[in-house]
Amino acid sequence: MGMSKRIGSFIIIGLILLFSYQGYNYLHYRSINAVSDAAFIKSDHIATLSFQVGGKVVTMTKDENEPVKKGELLAEIDATDFEISKDQMLHTIESLKKSIESLKLQKARLEETLDLHEQIAKIDIKALDQERASLRFQIEAAKTRLKKLDKDVERYRNMLKQNLIASTEFETVLTSRDALADEIEAMEKRYDLLSVNRSKAQKAHELSIVNAKEIKELTKRIEAQNETLKSQQKSLKAIEQKIAYTKLYAPFDGVVAKKFITPPHVVKKGAFVYALTDPKQLYCEVLLSEKKMHGVKQGSLAIVKVDAIKDRTYQGIVESIAPTSASTFSLVPRDIASGEFTKLDQRFVVRIKLDSVDGLRAGMGATVAIKRD
Repeated sequence: MGMSKRIGSFIIIGLILLFSYQGYNYLHYRSINAVSDAAFIKSDHIATLSFQVGGKVVTMTKDENEPVKKGELLAEIDATDFEISKDQMLHTIESLKKSIESLKLQKARLEETLDLHEQIAKIDIKALDQERASLRFQIEAAKTRLKKLDKDVERYRNMLKQNLIASTEFETVLTSRDALADEIEAMEKRYDLLSVNRSKAQKAHELSIVNAKEIKELTKRIEAQNETLKSQQKSLKAIEQKIAYTKLYAPFDGVVAKKFITPPHVVKKGAFVYALTDPKQLYCEVLLSEKKMHGVKQGSLAIVKVDAIKDRTYQGIVESIAPTSASTFSLVPRDIASGEFTKLDQRFVVRIKLDSVDGLRAGMGATVAIKRD
């Protein structure tokens, strides 16, 4: 009986010592380490991929959990409508270019002859005006002489009737009068011809003015069509960009985390198609209580125990500490304007850089112990 009591006492004392030792270790461990179980494995490279144009998805090359390489084609939208628009745009642009070249050629031809024809027309008009003026003076002078000869003919006719002169003298005066009349008639015809030529020269000058106006009009048309061409070329680039947007490529090496749709499927611009993650770019994010922040700084050593991996611990260092608490940018900030509030324990985001990421996956929970300095 006495022996049993002694054994029981030893057991109790042993348990007390064991629990005391464990309690001491627990408290000592937490005094030299900042411990938090609000920790998660996260990835720097998690991306939700979407098309920048809407349309019918006809091809998807990867399923969930499949590896992908940067630049690898993941999905494709039917680009038939865009290709048709592109062909129409190319046809329009080609037609505009031909039209512009034709207008430029027409303008060049007019410009080549415009100055020469205008100068010739001005010279011809000036020369014809001078010649007409000189000829008009000669005609008027000849008409004056003709009037005198008409009087002489009449006087000589009367003298011939009275036998005062010989008939040869009368015929001489009459011949001179007829010759001058014929000369005046010839000069009148020449004057009329000069007037016709002057009218032609004037029309040639007016035509050069019309051509100058036509050149200006052609210049305006060329400028307008060039602007239209630029606009069409911009539209072509936009169409080509949309065609490029019908193909979805992997932005980095990684793994398909989620496949949101299955082809054929019509999607809107910006609708999620794939989610990618890079399993090599992992880190641990810790929400650390402000009460545990003392002694924790950048470069502090950390031990990470992942809930899903019981037989392994991971080493790391503190890479960064958030300058503000996690609740600073919450959607519903605390209202302390009245002076009444409940003081809550604030948590700060601490980023842990891991020495190894083998076996880890984004989203895993963990417990982290950061050694205080």
